[in-house]
Amino acid sequence: MSYWFWDPSLSIGIEEIDNQHQRIVNYLNELDEANTLRDREKVSHVLMGLLDYTRTHFSFEEQLLEKSGYPLSSSHRQVHETFVSHMNNFRIRHEKGEDITRQLMSELRIWLTNHIKKDDADYAPYAKKILNVEKSWTKKMLDKLFS
Repeated sequence: MSYWFWDPSLSIGIEEIDNQHQRIVNYLNELDEANTLRDREKVSHVLMGLLDYTRTHFSFEEQLLEKSGYPLSSSHRQVHETFVSHMNNFRIRHEKGEDITRQLMSELRIWLTNHIKKDDADYAPYAKKILNVEKSWTKKMLDKLFS
């Protein structure tokens, strides 16, 4: 059984972003599985993948916001930077031997839900305009960041 199922209410209506958010949910489920198996090595592997993927997702999103002219793009970037720092603290604690998995999963689930429903939903109309006009830009960025 999965820790978290993707809820369509989390969709912001931008396929690329929604798919990325779903991948983060999948990482949480992988983390839950590794934790259930008490496989510390797998927890480490999934945690590093989650951190890397989250940074890549944030980079894509931030470039999209700047390209779209979203007026709150700098504050959105700051929210991302703060969250990455918080996640890095979890990584450090994990590397020191602390079991951070449940706390990380809970905090990330709450944070991601709130962030998507508020912050990301706010920029969606701006991003949709640019994505409809510049599909080639989206493809280039996806290829650059996720391949």
